Amino acid sequence: MLRIATVLMALIFAAPFIAPRPALAYSEAQELVDKSVITVQKLLAQPDIAPHLKNYLSHAKGVLIFPNLLKAGFIFGAEGGSGVMLAKGANGKWSYPAFFGMGSASFGLQFGGQASETIIVIMTSKGLSSILEHKIKVGAELNAAIGPLGVGIEGSTSAALGADMITYSVSKGAFLGGALEGAIIEKQDTLNHEYYKSTGAAPSSILIKGKYANSGADRLRSVLAKSR
Repeated sequence: MLRIATVLMALIFAAPFIAPRPALAYSEAQELVDKSVITVQKLLAQPDIAPHLKNYLSHAKGVLIFPNLLKAGFIFGAEGGSGVMLAKGANGKWSYPAFFGMGSASFGLQFGGQASETIIVIMTSKGLSSILEHKIKVGAELNAAIGPLGVGIEGSTSAALGADMITYSVSKGAFLGGALEGAIIEKQDTLNHEYYKSTGAAPSSILIKGKYANSGADRLRSVLAKSR
């Protein structure tokens, strides 16, 4: 059991940072975009989450969406997955997506596996620029908070005062103990280049400068725009 869990942990942790094969990159990228649409719709349909999530998105600088974060462990734990990031412009419109991976590891009393769909709302300019400029470690360079639950949004913004990012997730499976800290977020150049068919498609050029577009992401942008 320990050997199987350790191998699984290594594969999960490495997954976001393994460059996809060029022949599959475009289809993988579009699949991530399409699944991100489902993740946004799913979390916005949760009555305990939706009012707060809509409130945060209305004030957001950007958003990271991970449609399938995999977590597994036996004493040692790991979590990882690929997703998309969009930025909100001064005009309130959402950008086209850039692709990022996230991974983390932990040690402690834990056993099991879990798949979760996660939305990370980026609340500050510092949070947005830090992710764009370099690989970052959550908790070390940026402050993250778990979003509040329950009906109503009164106090939800002030409750997270000082947080660069607010996180909401829905999960399947069972995972006991071992809160994962120190997640690393890093751009995925191969997916960005393939999706926009240009080696110049860096996250800042996609998200901030608006130099690249792909109609395959219009539905995702529309779903986020309707979340107000």
